[in-house]
Amino acid sequence: MQVSETLSEGLKREYKVVVEAADMEAKVTNRLTEIGKEAQMPGFRPGKVPMTILRRTYGRQLLGEVLEQAVNEATTETLEKHELKPAMQPKIEVVSFDEGKDLEYTIEVEVMPVFEPMDFSTLTLERKVAEIGDAELDERVDSLAQQFKEFTEADEGQAAKDGDTVVIDFEGSVDGELFEGGAAEGHSLEIGSNSFIPGFEEQLAGVKKGDETVVKVTFPEEYQAEHLAGKEAEFKVNVQEVKVPLPVTVDDALAEKLGLENLAALKDAVREQSEKEYSDLSRAKLKRVLLDALAENHDFEVPPSLVDGEFEQIWNQVVEDLKRQDKTVEDMDKPEEESRAEFRDIAIRRVRLGLLLSEVGQRNNLTVNQDEVNRAMAEQAQRFPGQEQQIFEFYQSNPEMRAQLEAPIMEDKVVDFIVEMAQISESKVSIEELLAEPDEDEADKDLTGGAGADGAAEKASADTENK
Repeated sequence: MQVSETLSEGLKREYKVVVEAADMEAKVTNRLTEIGKEAQMPGFRPGKVPMTILRRTYGRQLLGEVLEQAVNEATTETLEKHELKPAMQPKIEVVSFDEGKDLEYTIEVEVMPVFEPMDFSTLTLERKVAEIGDAELDERVDSLAQQFKEFTEADEGQAAKDGDTVVIDFEGSVDGELFEGGAAEGHSLEIGSNSFIPGFEEQLAGVKKGDETVVKVTFPEEYQAEHLAGKEAEFKVNVQEVKVPLPVTVDDALAEKLGLENLAALKDAVREQSEKEYSDLSRAKLKRVLLDALAENHDFEVPPSLVDGEFEQIWNQVVEDLKRQDKTVEDMDKPEEESRAEFRDIAIRRVRLGLLLSEVGQRNNLTVNQDEVNRAMAEQAQRFPGQEQQIFEFYQSNPEMRAQLEAPIMEDKVVDFIVEMAQISESKVSIEELLAEPDEDEADKDLTGGAGADGAAEKASADTENK
Protein backbone atom coordinates (compact mmCIF):
# COMPACT_ATOMS: atom_id res chain seq x y z
CA MET A 1 0.00 0.00 0.00
CA GLN A 2 1.28 3.46 -0.90
CA VAL A 3 0.11 6.52 1.02
CA SER A 4 1.05 10.09 0.18
CA GLU A 5 -0.15 13.22 1.96
CA THR A 6 -1.59 15.73 -0.48
CA LEU A 7 -2.88 18.38 1.95
CA SER A 8 -2.04 19.47 5.49
CA GLU A 9 -3.80 22.73 6.22
CA GLY A 10 -4.96 23.55 9.74
CA LEU A 11 -7.01 20.57 10.86
CA LYS A 12 -7.64 19.33 7.34
CA ARG A 13 -5.69 16.40 5.92
CA GLU A 14 -5.89 14.71 2.53
CA TYR A 15 -4.17 11.53 1.43
CA LYS A 16 -3.83 9.61 -1.79
CA VAL A 17 -3.91 5.86 -1.18
CA VAL A 18 -2.92 3.16 -3.68
CA VAL A 19 -3.52 -0.51 -2.94
CA GLU A 20 -1.58 -2.63 -5.45
CA ALA A 21 -3.44 -4.97 -7.79
CA ALA A 22 -1.63 -7.94 -6.26
CA ASP A 23 -3.02 -7.15 -2.82
CA MET A 24 -6.52 -6.73 -4.22
CA GLU A 25 -6.16 -10.04 -6.06
CA ALA A 26 -5.09 -11.73 -2.82
CA LYS A 27 -8.20 -10.43 -1.07
CA VAL A 28 -10.40 -11.75 -3.91
CA THR A 29 -8.68 -15.13 -3.77
CA ASN A 30 -9.08 -15.36 0.00
CA ARG A 31 -12.77 -14.56 -0.28
CA LEU A 32 -13.25 -17.12 -3.08
CA THR A 33 -11.52 -19.72 -0.93
CA GLU A 34 -13.97 -19.05 1.88
CA ILE A 35 -16.92 -19.36 -0.51
CA GLY A 36 -15.44 -22.55 -1.99
CA LYS A 37 -15.57 -24.33 1.35
CA GLU A 38 -19.39 -24.33 1.22
CA ALA A 39 -20.14 -23.88 -2.49
CA GLN A 40 -22.30 -26.57 -4.09
CA MET A 41 -22.32 -27.00 -7.88
CA PRO A 42 -23.53 -29.82 -10.11
CA GLY A 43 -20.75 -32.35 -10.78
CA PHE A 44 -18.61 -31.33 -7.82
CA ARG A 45 -18.55 -32.47 -4.25
CA PRO A 46 -19.15 -29.74 -1.61
CA GLY A 47 -15.94 -27.81 -1.07
CA LYS A 48 -14.27 -29.22 -4.17
CA VAL A 49 -15.31 -26.66 -6.79
CA PRO A 50 -12.20 -25.54 -8.75
CA MET A 51 -10.96 -21.97 -8.21
CA THR A 52 -11.34 -21.13 -11.91
CA ILE A 53 -15.05 -21.93 -11.80
CA LEU A 54 -15.50 -20.07 -8.51
CA ARG A 55 -13.77 -17.04 -10.00
CA ARG A 56 -15.90 -17.16 -13.14
CA THR A 57 -19.09 -17.51 -11.07
CA TYR A 58 -18.43 -15.13 -8.18
CA GLY A 59 -15.43 -13.01 -9.17
CA ARG A 60 -17.14 -9.88 -10.50
CA GLN A 61 -19.79 -9.70 -7.78
CA LEU A 62 -17.11 -9.90 -5.11
CA LEU A 63 -15.35 -6.76 -6.33
CA GLY A 64 -17.66 -4.39 -4.41
CA GLU A 65 -17.26 -6.36 -1.19
CA VAL A 66 -13.48 -6.55 -1.57
CA LEU A 67 -13.32 -2.85 -2.46
CA GLU A 68 -15.14 -1.91 0.75
CA GLN A 69 -12.92 -4.18 2.82
CA ALA A 70 -9.73 -2.82 1.26
CA VAL A 71 -10.79 0.81 1.73
CA ASN A 72 -11.74 0.25 5.37
CA GLU A 73 -8.50 -1.54 6.19
CA ALA A 74 -6.28 0.91 4.32
CA THR A 75 -8.03 3.93 5.82
CA THR A 76 -7.72 2.57 9.37
CA GLU A 77 -4.03 1.81 8.80
CA THR A 78 -3.43 5.31 7.36
CA LEU A 79 -5.11 7.05 10.30
CA GLU A 80 -3.22 4.94 12.84
CA LYS A 81 0.13 5.35 11.09
CA HIS A 82 -0.22 9.13 11.02
CA GLU A 83 -1.70 9.17 14.56
CA LEU A 84 -4.82 10.98 13.41
CA LYS A 85 -7.99 11.32 15.49
CA PRO A 86 -10.84 12.16 13.10
CA ALA A 87 -13.36 14.77 14.15
CA MET A 88 -15.92 13.33 11.73
CA GLN A 89 -16.20 10.31 9.47
CA PRO A 90 -13.47 10.61 6.77
CA LYS A 91 -14.65 11.40 3.26
CA ILE A 92 -13.60 8.67 0.82
CA GLU A 93 -13.55 9.05 -2.95
CA VAL A 94 -12.50 6.16 -5.22
CA VAL A 95 -10.41 7.45 -8.12
CA SER A 96 -9.99 4.19 -10.02
CA PHE A 97 -10.47 0.48 -9.52
CA ASP A 98 -11.20 -2.56 -11.69
CA GLU A 99 -10.42 -6.23 -11.70
CA GLY A 100 -6.69 -6.82 -12.04
CA LYS A 101 -5.81 -3.15 -11.47
CA ASP A 102 -4.60 -1.02 -8.57
CA LEU A 103 -7.16 0.55 -6.24
CA GLU A 104 -6.61 4.29 -6.00
CA TYR A 105 -8.67 6.51 -3.72
CA THR A 106 -8.44 9.68 -1.63
CA ILE A 107 -9.11 10.37 2.03
CA GLU A 108 -10.29 13.77 3.24
CA VAL A 109 -10.42 14.09 7.02
CA GLU A 110 -10.72 16.75 9.68
CA VAL A 111 -8.71 15.88 12.77
CA MET A 112 -9.15 16.76 16.40
CA PRO A 113 -6.90 19.59 17.56
CA VAL A 114 -3.91 18.88 19.77
CA PHE A 115 -3.77 21.29 22.68
CA GLU A 116 -2.65 21.53 26.28
CA PRO A 117 -5.23 22.50 28.91
CA MET A 118 -4.22 25.37 31.15
CA ASP A 119 -3.02 24.93 34.72
CA PHE A 120 -6.39 25.08 36.48
CA SER A 121 -4.78 25.92 39.83
CA THR A 122 -4.07 29.41 38.43
CA LEU A 123 -7.77 30.11 37.98
CA THR A 124 -9.25 32.61 40.44
CA LEU A 125 -13.04 32.45 40.61
CA GLU A 126 -15.73 34.01 42.76
CA ARG A 127 -18.66 32.04 44.07
CA LYS A 128 -21.72 34.15 44.91
CA VAL A 129 -23.70 32.84 47.86
CA ALA A 130 -26.90 34.00 49.52
CA GLU A 131 -28.46 33.04 52.81
CA ILE A 132 -32.14 32.93 53.59
CA GLY A 133 -32.99 35.41 56.36
CA ASP A 134 -35.73 35.12 58.94
CA ALA A 135 -37.96 37.60 57.11
CA GLU A 136 -37.75 35.69 53.83
CA LEU A 137 -38.25 32.39 55.66
CA ASP A 138 -41.46 33.71 57.22
CA GLU A 139 -42.58 34.97 53.81
CA ARG A 140 -42.02 31.56 52.26
CA VAL A 141 -43.87 29.79 55.05
CA ASP A 142 -46.77 32.25 54.67
CA SER A 143 -46.81 31.63 50.92
CA LEU A 144 -46.92 27.89 51.55
CA ALA A 145 -49.76 28.36 54.00
CA GLN A 146 -51.75 30.29 51.39
CA GLN A 147 -51.75 27.19 49.20
CA PHE A 148 -53.76 25.37 51.87
CA LYS A 149 -56.20 28.12 52.79
CA GLU A 150 -59.88 27.26 53.15
CA PHE A 151 -62.91 29.15 51.83
CA THR A 152 -66.38 29.84 53.10
CA GLU A 153 -69.50 31.04 51.30
CA ALA A 154 -69.65 34.81 50.84
CA ASP A 155 -72.51 36.92 52.19
CA GLU A 156 -75.57 37.17 49.99
CA GLY A 157 -75.00 39.70 47.20
CA GLN A 158 -71.28 40.06 47.94
CA ALA A 159 -69.20 40.71 44.79
CA ALA A 160 -66.15 38.58 44.07
CA LYS A 161 -62.76 40.23 44.31
CA ASP A 162 -59.13 39.27 43.85
CA GLY A 163 -58.31 36.29 46.10
CA ASP A 164 -61.91 35.03 46.26
CA THR A 165 -63.04 31.80 44.63
CA VAL A 166 -65.98 31.57 42.25
CA VAL A 167 -67.76 28.32 41.46
CA ILE A 168 -68.81 28.56 37.82
CA ASP A 169 -70.33 26.75 34.86
CA PHE A 170 -68.80 27.86 31.57
CA GLU A 171 -69.04 27.11 27.88
CA GLY A 172 -66.48 28.38 25.35
CA SER A 173 -66.79 28.99 21.63
CA VAL A 174 -64.60 30.22 18.78
CA ASP A 175 -66.30 31.86 15.79
CA GLY A 176 -69.61 30.73 17.26
CA GLU A 177 -68.56 27.06 17.40
CA LEU A 178 -68.14 25.20 20.70
CA PHE A 179 -64.70 23.61 21.06
CA GLU A 180 -63.60 20.47 22.86
CA GLY A 181 -62.41 21.04 26.43
CA GLY A 182 -64.01 24.47 26.59
CA ALA A 183 -66.84 23.65 28.97
CA ALA A 184 -67.20 22.62 32.61
CA GLU A 185 -69.72 22.65 35.44
CA GLY A 186 -69.09 23.49 39.09
CA HIS A 187 -65.51 24.57 38.46
CA SER A 188 -63.78 26.38 41.33
CA LEU A 189 -61.57 29.23 40.16
CA GLU A 190 -59.58 31.54 42.42
CA ILE A 191 -59.49 35.05 41.00
CA GLY A 192 -55.89 36.17 40.66
CA SER A 193 -54.45 32.64 40.53
CA ASN A 194 -53.54 33.05 36.83
CA SER A 195 -54.56 29.46 36.23
CA PHE A 196 -56.86 30.32 33.30
CA ILE A 197 -56.32 32.03 29.98
CA PRO A 198 -54.89 35.55 30.46
CA GLY A 199 -57.72 38.05 30.93
CA PHE A 200 -60.33 35.47 31.98
CA GLU A 201 -60.13 35.83 35.77
CA GLU A 202 -59.96 39.62 35.73
CA GLN A 203 -63.37 39.78 34.03
CA LEU A 204 -64.95 37.81 36.88
CA ALA A 205 -64.00 40.40 39.47
CA GLY A 206 -67.27 41.99 40.65
CA VAL A 207 -69.61 39.08 39.76
CA LYS A 208 -72.13 37.83 42.32
CA LYS A 209 -73.84 34.55 42.99
CA GLY A 210 -76.41 33.88 40.27
CA ASP A 211 -74.86 36.23 37.73
CA GLU A 212 -74.61 35.30 34.05
CA THR A 213 -71.87 36.96 32.02
CA VAL A 214 -69.78 36.60 28.87
CA VAL A 215 -66.01 36.57 29.09
CA LYS A 216 -64.05 37.46 25.95
CA VAL A 217 -60.41 36.43 25.69
CA THR A 218 -57.72 35.72 23.11
CA PHE A 219 -55.74 32.49 23.37
CA PRO A 220 -51.95 33.03 23.56
CA GLU A 221 -49.97 32.51 20.36
CA GLU A 222 -47.97 29.78 22.12
CA TYR A 223 -51.07 27.97 23.39
CA GLN A 224 -50.54 24.21 23.55
CA ALA A 225 -53.66 23.43 21.53
CA GLU A 226 -52.54 24.67 18.11
CA HIS A 227 -56.08 24.94 16.71
CA LEU A 228 -56.87 27.51 19.41
CA ALA A 229 -53.57 29.41 19.49
CA GLY A 230 -54.09 33.11 18.81
CA LYS A 231 -57.88 32.70 18.40
CA GLU A 232 -60.48 34.98 19.95
CA ALA A 233 -62.99 33.14 22.14
CA GLU A 234 -66.17 33.81 24.14
CA PHE A 235 -67.17 32.01 27.33
CA LYS A 236 -70.72 32.03 28.66
CA VAL A 237 -70.34 31.92 32.44
CA ASN A 238 -72.92 31.18 35.15
CA VAL A 239 -71.81 32.00 38.70
CA GLN A 240 -73.07 29.34 41.10
CA GLU A 241 -71.30 30.60 44.19
CA VAL A 242 -68.81 33.13 45.54
CA LYS A 243 -66.45 32.05 48.32
CA VAL A 244 -64.11 34.12 50.44
CA PRO A 245 -60.89 32.87 52.05
CA LEU A 246 -60.70 32.22 55.76
CA PRO A 247 -57.78 33.73 57.66
CA VAL A 248 -54.68 31.52 57.50
CA THR A 249 -52.89 30.79 60.74
CA VAL A 250 -49.26 29.71 60.60
CA ASP A 251 -48.99 27.37 63.58
CA ASP A 252 -48.37 23.80 64.65
CA ALA A 253 -51.74 22.75 63.22
CA LEU A 254 -50.63 23.87 59.75
CA ALA A 255 -47.38 21.91 60.11
CA GLU A 256 -49.30 18.80 61.17
CA LYS A 257 -51.58 19.18 58.16
CA LEU A 258 -48.43 19.06 56.02
CA GLY A 259 -47.17 15.94 57.77
CA LEU A 260 -44.60 17.62 60.04
CA GLU A 261 -44.33 17.56 63.82
CA ASN A 262 -44.68 21.26 64.55
CA LEU A 263 -44.11 24.76 63.19
CA ALA A 264 -40.39 24.64 63.99
CA ALA A 265 -40.03 21.49 61.89
CA LEU A 266 -41.95 23.16 59.05
CA LYS A 267 -39.63 26.15 59.11
CA ASP A 268 -36.59 23.86 59.14
CA ALA A 269 -37.92 22.03 56.08
CA VAL A 270 -38.61 25.26 54.21
CA ARG A 271 -35.17 26.62 55.12
CA GLU A 272 -33.47 23.43 53.95
CA GLN A 273 -35.33 23.50 50.62
CA SER A 274 -34.51 27.19 50.11
CA GLU A 275 -30.83 26.66 50.91
CA LYS A 276 -30.69 23.85 48.35
CA GLU A 277 -32.26 26.09 45.71
CA TYR A 278 -29.75 28.85 46.44
CA SER A 279 -26.86 26.38 46.48
CA ASP A 280 -27.87 25.00 43.06
CA LEU A 281 -28.21 28.51 41.67
CA SER A 282 -24.86 29.53 43.16
CA ARG A 283 -23.24 26.52 41.52
CA ALA A 284 -24.84 27.33 38.16
CA LYS A 285 -23.50 30.88 38.26
CA LEU A 286 -20.03 29.66 39.26
CA LYS A 287 -20.11 27.26 36.32
CA ARG A 288 -20.90 30.13 33.97
CA VAL A 289 -17.98 32.14 35.35
CA LEU A 290 -15.70 29.11 35.00
CA LEU A 291 -16.72 28.50 31.37
CA ASP A 292 -16.06 32.16 30.58
CA ALA A 293 -12.60 31.87 32.14
CA LEU A 294 -11.84 28.67 30.24
CA ALA A 295 -12.95 30.29 26.98
CA GLU A 296 -10.64 33.26 27.62
CA ASN A 297 -7.64 31.02 28.35
CA HIS A 298 -7.96 28.58 25.41
CA ASP A 299 -7.85 29.58 21.76
CA PHE A 300 -7.04 26.44 19.77
CA GLU A 301 -8.44 25.74 16.30
CA VAL A 302 -11.64 23.70 16.16
CA PRO A 303 -12.88 21.37 13.38
CA PRO A 304 -15.12 23.30 10.96
CA SER A 305 -17.45 20.31 10.55
CA LEU A 306 -18.18 20.24 14.28
CA VAL A 307 -18.80 23.98 14.27
CA ASP A 308 -21.15 23.63 11.28
CA GLY A 309 -23.12 20.92 13.07
CA GLU A 310 -23.39 22.93 16.29
CA PHE A 311 -24.35 26.09 14.40
CA GLU A 312 -27.11 24.29 12.48
CA GLN A 313 -28.52 22.97 15.74
CA ILE A 314 -28.51 26.45 17.29
CA TRP A 315 -29.94 28.16 14.20
CA ASN A 316 -32.69 25.58 13.75
CA GLN A 317 -33.73 26.16 17.36
CA VAL A 318 -33.80 29.92 16.74
CA VAL A 319 -36.02 29.43 13.69
CA GLU A 320 -38.36 27.10 15.59
CA ASP A 321 -38.66 29.58 18.45
CA LEU A 322 -39.54 32.31 15.96
CA LYS A 323 -42.18 30.09 14.32
CA ARG A 324 -43.86 29.54 17.68
CA GLN A 325 -44.17 33.32 17.91
CA ASP A 326 -45.50 33.48 14.34
CA LYS A 327 -42.31 35.28 13.27
CA THR A 328 -39.49 34.75 10.77
CA VAL A 329 -35.79 35.62 10.72
CA GLU A 330 -36.76 38.91 9.03
CA ASP A 331 -38.44 39.92 12.31
CA MET A 332 -35.22 39.64 14.31
CA ASP A 333 -33.60 42.75 15.81
CA LYS A 334 -30.53 42.34 13.60
CA PRO A 335 -29.99 41.45 9.94
CA GLU A 336 -29.93 37.70 9.34
CA GLU A 337 -26.28 37.74 8.25
CA GLU A 338 -25.22 39.50 11.45
CA SER A 339 -27.30 37.14 13.61
CA ARG A 340 -25.82 34.10 11.87
CA ALA A 341 -22.31 35.42 12.50
CA GLU A 342 -23.03 35.89 16.20
CA PHE A 343 -24.54 32.43 16.57
CA ARG A 344 -21.57 30.92 14.72
CA ASP A 345 -19.27 32.54 17.28
CA ILE A 346 -21.35 30.88 19.99
CA ALA A 347 -21.06 27.56 18.14
CA ILE A 348 -17.26 27.92 18.00
CA ARG A 349 -17.17 28.64 21.73
CA ARG A 350 -19.35 25.64 22.54
CA VAL A 351 -17.29 23.26 20.40
CA ARG A 352 -14.01 24.52 21.84
CA LEU A 353 -15.24 24.20 25.42
CA GLY A 354 -16.71 20.80 24.66
CA LEU A 355 -13.40 19.52 23.30
CA LEU A 356 -11.57 20.99 26.28
CA LEU A 357 -13.84 19.40 28.88
CA SER A 358 -13.74 16.10 27.01
CA GLU A 359 -9.94 16.16 27.02
CA VAL A 360 -9.84 16.92 30.75
CA GLY A 361 -12.30 14.10 31.43
CA GLN A 362 -10.27 11.58 29.41
CA ARG A 363 -6.93 12.59 30.93
CA ASN A 364 -8.30 12.19 34.43
CA ASN A 365 -10.36 9.03 33.81
CA LEU A 366 -13.67 10.66 34.70
CA THR A 367 -16.66 8.50 33.77
CA VAL A 368 -20.44 8.37 34.14
CA ASN A 369 -21.64 5.30 36.02
CA GLN A 370 -24.87 3.38 35.56
CA ASP A 371 -26.46 4.67 38.77
CA GLU A 372 -26.05 8.25 37.54
CA VAL A 373 -27.63 7.37 34.20
CA ASN A 374 -30.51 5.61 35.93
CA ARG A 375 -31.19 8.67 38.08
CA ALA A 376 -31.20 10.89 35.00
CA MET A 377 -33.65 8.55 33.25
CA ALA A 378 -35.85 8.52 36.33
CA GLU A 379 -35.94 12.32 36.37
CA GLN A 380 -37.08 12.35 32.76
CA ALA A 381 -39.63 9.59 33.40
CA GLN A 382 -41.20 11.52 36.30
CA ARG A 383 -42.27 14.18 33.83
CA PHE A 384 -44.64 11.68 32.19
CA PRO A 385 -46.75 9.95 34.87
CA GLY A 386 -48.01 6.57 33.74
CA GLN A 387 -45.41 6.30 30.96
CA GLU A 388 -42.29 5.74 33.08
CA GLN A 389 -41.57 2.29 31.64
CA GLN A 390 -41.78 3.55 28.06
CA ILE A 391 -39.35 6.39 28.83
CA PHE A 392 -36.82 3.95 30.31
CA GLU A 393 -37.16 1.60 27.34
CA PHE A 394 -36.75 4.49 24.92
CA TYR A 395 -33.39 5.50 26.39
CA GLN A 396 -32.20 1.91 26.73
CA SER A 397 -32.92 1.19 23.06
CA ASN A 398 -31.56 4.49 21.69
CA PRO A 399 -27.79 4.84 22.27
CA GLU A 400 -27.75 8.32 20.72
CA MET A 401 -30.44 9.62 23.08
CA ARG A 402 -28.72 7.89 25.99
CA ALA A 403 -25.50 9.69 25.07
CA GLN A 404 -27.38 13.01 25.18
CA LEU A 405 -28.51 12.08 28.67
CA GLU A 406 -24.97 11.27 29.79
CA ALA A 407 -23.34 14.39 28.28
CA PRO A 408 -24.49 16.96 30.87
CA ILE A 409 -23.65 14.54 33.70
CA MET A 410 -20.11 14.18 32.39
CA GLU A 411 -19.85 17.92 31.84
CA ASP A 412 -20.77 18.62 35.47
CA LYS A 413 -18.22 16.07 36.67
CA VAL A 414 -15.44 17.77 34.73
CA VAL A 415 -16.57 21.20 35.91
CA ASP A 416 -16.49 20.01 39.54
CA PHE A 417 -13.03 18.52 38.95
CA ILE A 418 -11.70 21.85 37.66
CA VAL A 419 -13.39 23.83 40.44
CA GLU A 420 -11.64 21.63 43.01
CA MET A 421 -8.27 22.76 41.62
CA ALA A 422 -9.15 26.43 41.14
CA GLN A 423 -8.84 29.15 43.76
CA ILE A 424 -12.39 29.92 44.83
CA SER A 425 -13.42 32.91 46.93
CA GLU A 426 -16.93 33.44 48.23
CA SER A 427 -18.89 36.66 48.34
CA LYS A 428 -22.24 37.05 50.05
CA VAL A 429 -24.86 38.71 47.91
CA SER A 430 -28.52 39.53 48.24
CA ILE A 431 -31.18 37.10 47.14
CA GLU A 432 -32.12 39.53 44.34
CA GLU A 433 -28.58 39.57 42.97
CA LEU A 434 -28.29 35.79 43.08
CA LEU A 435 -31.65 35.41 41.35
CA ALA A 436 -30.82 37.99 38.67
CA GLU A 437 -30.89 36.38 35.24
CA PRO A 438 -27.93 36.81 32.86
CA ASP A 439 -28.34 38.78 29.67
CA GLU A 440 -30.03 36.72 26.96
CA ASP A 441 -26.93 36.92 24.75
CA GLU A 442 -24.77 35.61 27.60
CA ALA A 443 -27.19 32.79 28.36
CA ASP A 444 -26.93 31.64 24.75
CA LYS A 445 -23.26 30.91 25.31
CA ASP A 446 -23.92 28.13 27.80
CA LEU A 447 -22.15 24.95 26.84
CA THR A 448 -25.14 22.73 27.42
CA GLY A 449 -28.80 23.49 27.09
CA GLY A 450 -31.05 22.92 24.18
CA ALA A 451 -33.51 20.06 23.97
CA GLY A 452 -31.27 17.03 24.31
CA ALA A 453 -32.68 14.94 27.13
CA ASP A 454 -35.96 16.85 27.38
CA GLY A 455 -36.57 16.48 23.68
CA ALA A 456 -35.84 12.76 23.86
CA ALA A 457 -38.31 12.31 26.70
CA GLU A 458 -40.94 14.25 24.74
CA LYS A 459 -40.35 11.99 21.76
CA ALA A 460 -40.64 8.84 23.86
CA SER A 461 -43.94 10.10 25.30
CA ALA A 462 -45.25 10.99 21.83
CA ASP A 463 -44.25 7.57 20.48
CA THR A 464 -46.18 5.97 23.34
CA GLU A 465 -49.29 8.03 22.69
CA ASN A 466 -49.22 7.14 18.99
CA LYS A 467 -49.21 3.40 19.61
